[in-house]
Amino acid sequence: MMINEIDGVDWGSMSHAYGPASDVPGWLKGMASADPGVREEAFSGFCNAAHHQGGVYPCTAASLPFLFEMADSPATPDRGSVIGLLLSIGRECLDMDPEAVYFMTDGTESRAHVDALAVIGGRAEAFVRWVADPGLEVRRSAIEGLGLFLDDAARAVEVLRGLLPGDGVVERLLVVRAVATVALRDPAVQGAAAGWLDALAGDTTQPPEVRLAALVHRVRCTPGELGEAVVPAAVGLIREIAPEETGGDDGASCRAGAEAGVAAGSEPSSGVPPQIVAAFEDLERHGRVHAPTTSLLEAFHTVLGDRVLERTALLAEQLSSADPGVRYDAIRMAKDVVGRWRGDHSGLVVLIAGCLLPEDAYTSAAAAEALGALGPVSEPAREALAGYVEAARAEHGPGVWAARERLVRRAHQEAVRSLACLGDLRALPCVLEALDEGTDAWRAVQVAGHLVGAAGDLTPRLSKLLAEVEFADPSQSMSANALVSALRELGDRAAAPALTRAVVAAVREEQWHTVASALKALASFGPGAAFALDVVRPLADAQDVTVRAAATAALWELEGCAADVLPRLIELLDTHEHDEAAAVLGRIGSAGAPALPRLRKMLTAGYEWTRVYAAAALWDIGGDAEAPAVVETLLTAWAENDATSNHVLACLNRMGPAARPALPRVREELTLLRRSGRFRSIPHDEDLLAACRSVTARI
Repeated sequence: MMINEIDGVDWGSMSHAYGPASDVPGWLKGMASADPGVREEAFSGFCNAAHHQGGVYPCTAASLPFLFEMADSPATPDRGSVIGLLLSIGRECLDMDPEAVYFMTDGTESRAHVDALAVIGGRAEAFVRWVADPGLEVRRSAIEGLGLFLDDAARAVEVLRGLLPGDGVVERLLVVRAVATVALRDPAVQGAAAGWLDALAGDTTQPPEVRLAALVHRVRCTPGELGEAVVPAAVGLIREIAPEETGGDDGASCRAGAEAGVAAGSEPSSGVPPQIVAAFEDLERHGRVHAPTTSLLEAFHTVLGDRVLERTALLAEQLSSADPGVRYDAIRMAKDVVGRWRGDHSGLVVLIAGCLLPEDAYTSAAAAEALGALGPVSEPAREALAGYVEAARAEHGPGVWAARERLVRRAHQEAVRSLACLGDLRALPCVLEALDEGTDAWRAVQVAGHLVGAAGDLTPRLSKLLAEVEFADPSQSMSANALVSALRELGDRAAAPALTRAVVAAVREEQWHTVASALKALASFGPGAAFALDVVRPLADAQDVTVRAAATAALWELEGCAADVLPRLIELLDTHEHDEAAAVLGRIGSAGAPALPRLRKMLTAGYEWTRVYAAAALWDIGGDAEAPAVVETLLTAWAENDATSNHVLACLNRMGPAARPALPRVREELTLLRRSGRFRSIPHDEDLLAACRSVTARI
């Protein structure tokens, strides 16, 4: 088959994803172009047309023979990338159910993943040829393919073992992983592969990275045989890894080029919120790997699972490694452990804080960002964060928030944000500088609400920025809502006039989400914002249900007239804003009794969240008489969906002794290792644990 015969396939009749299948032949031809720009566009176009977000379609399967032909031809300029594309398609096929029928975007049935896997398996001998290719990238890509797709598992192991004496730590690590992959997919070779990995792990003539890989992948093959000596052995091998042994072409340097040396950050494209631009930059940054051992250590952590103490010991060594790449990638792994598992993580937090080094802004930025993500658990890093912020101001001047050197700028901003999230007023000068000067002010706005002690300084500035928002521009809605949220968190009633004006402006431009957010912020000030009633009252009859619910809640908080809001709230119980309505009814208390019949009926709803909101309101209104039904409802919803747990525990905590039947489940929660709570976030889980302890102490 020749590339110039590619149009012999009926591409136009094939189902496709997000690009026309008929464009695939052009992309395939472009991938073989001598022009790098044409190749880059062709690879991108092919992925959009035939492999969008990893999908496998009929046109994907039809493309495979041509991809194999390109990968085989010495004339193809970028054969490694072509093989990498084959691997991506093949891995996706292996992850799909071989018995399943999938549906394309046009509704037609497809078993393209089965067809594609058959093509790859039928041509798997190509990987045997490619692992001996003189091209480094071709060999590296082919090693994984050999482990995944060659039907003869014994032969695959034999070929792979023969590659080990080759040069290059990265290639040897790939070989070890591929042998384990073969063993995992074919039990017939598992014994031989495990024996080879055992011997390799103990071979002191091999580099420590290779021995570590053998140790880890041996455990992957037989996780049930994980003994107490494995983690100490891994720790010992990490200590042997020296920076010079993982540098150069192996890509271990943690100052890889995209950011290092860049002067000022680029301005966001017109109409694109800076928060969105930053989110895409974060995605690119978080996909980087800085040490060849990273993927195998990630695999090791996966195998260790809930063995948190052993994972902590392993991470402590990674974060203390002499190799900067190992240390850098360990920050992300440590954040994952702290974020997923409960326990005393103060030691890991201190080690992450130890990566805040003024001479290494790249790693410092990652460490500061991780500490910010850890929320209240990052408390042991408070002084290190404050010290880093002060050192940056001393070295680069008070304007370091807007430093032209991008790495210094990002590291400083992340450290300030993390310090502010701890409520530490030592972050205030930098936050005020950002708000006054305007450079990356949105980053400061996001954390300003945590600095409650400085509300007098922050409220006027945030109010001024809110007044400058162009509500007619939808791209500014994220900034508007962030400002409203910060003012609400600060709790300073001096913000009420600015919030009232924001409501009026947002209504004028029909920015209903912002209207609702600003109304909720006004409501949080209670009677102190009563002057806004003339603006709020008409919105209680708004067509937008979310606005109507927020305005009704604000009417109660600002005016306190139950007779006025009760009919509105009972009506809202039959809308998607039933949670807001139930919460307000609960705050009204016994005067909300007319809503009890409707709330009791809601206890039979199919949606567990509806039942939770209704049960909480029932207790707050009806008290002890409603307690049995409330506790039963809350426990059932908690069992169905642990994301409800924060709401459930908040109600149980208010109930005091009446919540006694829930005590066994509350005590059980305190024994669990995995984090829970809404979104399984650290702050929600920490709040959940505090509520559990409060309930057990009160009953």
